[in-house]
Amino acid sequence: MTDVTGLPLPVELAARARDLLAGRVEPVPTRDAATVVILRGSTTPEVYLLRRKATMAFAAGAYVFPGGSVDARDTDQAVAWAGPSPAEWGTVFNASEQVARGLVCAAVRETFEESGVLLAGPGPESVVADTTGDDWESDRLALIDRSLGFADFLARRGLVLRSDLLKPWAHWITPEIEHRRFDTRFFVAVLPEGQRTRDVGGEADQVAWKRPAEAIELAHQGEIFLMPPTYHTLSELAAHDSVAGILAEHREIVPIMPRAVEIQGEMRLVTR
Repeated sequence: MTDVTGLPLPVELAARARDLLAGRVEPVPTRDAATVVILRGSTTPEVYLLRRKATMAFAAGAYVFPGGSVDARDTDQAVAWAGPSPAEWGTVFNASEQVARGLVCAAVRETFEESGVLLAGPGPESVVADTTGDDWESDRLALIDRSLGFADFLARRGLVLRSDLLKPWAHWITPEIEHRRFDTRFFVAVLPEGQRTRDVGGEADQVAWKRPAEAIELAHQGEIFLMPPTYHTLSELAAHDSVAGILAEHREIVPIMPRAVEIQGEMRLVTR
């Protein structure tokens, strides 16, 4: 993979793309989702990546950032909150207050489910120092199987969601050619002091910390597979030589939806 534009489509998707362009089929609706790029490093930044199991219905085998769909309970207004309000996040992402609340809650919840990192603390200026141990693991699994709601999880532990630990980064929408589509807002966040990621299993069969440029090079060599949004995000992050530089970058959040076009008789996916 050498570029995020002009990617040739597999035969099946190329046929679907032609059907869509001809009006023979309709695109499936999108689901709201959130993705979080976890950063670490006092000098060169590293990012946390998970390899999705080959059996997954969407992005099988791809290296991705933690994230997932918004759960209906993520919009629960009982969630204890510190930092920019849902209304403020809605302005950033051009979304309703309710949708924005769900996106931020999903970002924090999915990050904990898929990495063990929790962007919450006992108060508005504190963060949990350690999320290891059997009790934390029990809660994490209960969140995954949806037997525990995120608001209840925070309330039971006396924790406040720290939306100020998230930085908005991008907005990607799955192309219309896909059978599963997501309307995904990307965030970045720094690994809290004292916390550590762990291989938590579930949808992933491998995890790794990589420098953005290293991950891109591995993709060029065919060693790992990156979806266009992940590749594009890593390319943007690779332009910075520090975590502080990443956090300081001003971002204008504009929706990006790759689309299928026919170029010299071949269906290709482009982002411009």
